[in-house]
Amino acid sequence: MSERIVQCVKLSRPLPGIDEAPFPNEIGQRIYEGVSKEAWKMWLEHSKMLINEYRIDLASMDGYKFLLKRCEDFFFGEGSALPPDFVPQAAPQK
Repeated sequence: MSERIVQCVKLSRPLPGIDEAPFPNEIGQRIYEGVSKEAWKMWLEHSKMLINEYRIDLASMDGYKFLLKRCEDFFFGEGSALPPDFVPQAAPQK
């Protein structure tokens, strides 16, 4: 079976798409139809930072809605902004 190719909305080129909708709603379907595996990995890394910086409780409806909105912005809006006090970790010195 060949991989499903999508025109990735984040990376602006045809790439292999994710295997299934990540959310059971319209946003999940839009992501399934237009987000590549590569862009989804970028979101997962970004979402980890958001969860940690904002201390999001993913078990709460408010936490879920917050992250879902940031996901929609990441792919279909202006992008998901970094938290105001976020300071990236420095790469380890060799």
